[in-house]
Amino acid sequence: MKSRLNRDSRREAILDVAAEVFLEEGYDAASMSTIATRVGGSKSTLYNYFKSKDEIFVAHIERYCGWQREAMFQLLDEDADLRDALTHVGRRYLANVLSDRNMSHFRLIVAAAERSPDLGRAFYEAGPSRGAQILADFLARMKAEGRLQADDPLAAAHQFIGLCQNRLLKARLANYVGEPDSDTINAEVDAAVRTFMAAFAPT
Repeated sequence: MKSRLNRDSRREAILDVAAEVFLEEGYDAASMSTIATRVGGSKSTLYNYFKSKDEIFVAHIERYCGWQREAMFQLLDEDADLRDALTHVGRRYLANVLSDRNMSHFRLIVAAAERSPDLGRAFYEAGPSRGAQILADFLARMKAEGRLQADDPLAAAHQFIGLCQNRLLKARLANYVGEPDSDTINAEVDAAVRTFMAAFAPT
């Protein structure tokens, strides 16, 4: 057990270092040698945990997306008021997605996906797709309880996410605006919730 814990701890340390290397140098410029040097070991030690730079990058993506999902969707409660649940999740979602660090990650992943579509696929499946499905499962429960009218809960989940991020996402990606403050986030999400409820609330 101790050996397993030590190995898990070492793997996490490698991913911590790799994340910073990727963000600083970009995916193409980052190397196994640089990561190994910063970790404080040899490339052969690194290869005991990961077979390639791609494998490290995918592991980093999956870990990062897991953290994001937990931060954004842990507030969902099947007994919660629908409007309140959407407001809380929307605010947490927008604050995370539009943060400076997340924008850096997103630009990094998009650049890597241009040459390696598998990396983009790994991100989409671990991040946006999985997050939308979690929200869709919640909306499906709301539908079953008569608190929502949506023929397709997954489509409705994507629509809600789109409403939240619609105005600011491209502006953030282009560095046209900085990280939004809480008042801006609250206003965007409140408008998204009103529009969503107008479309899907029971009549």
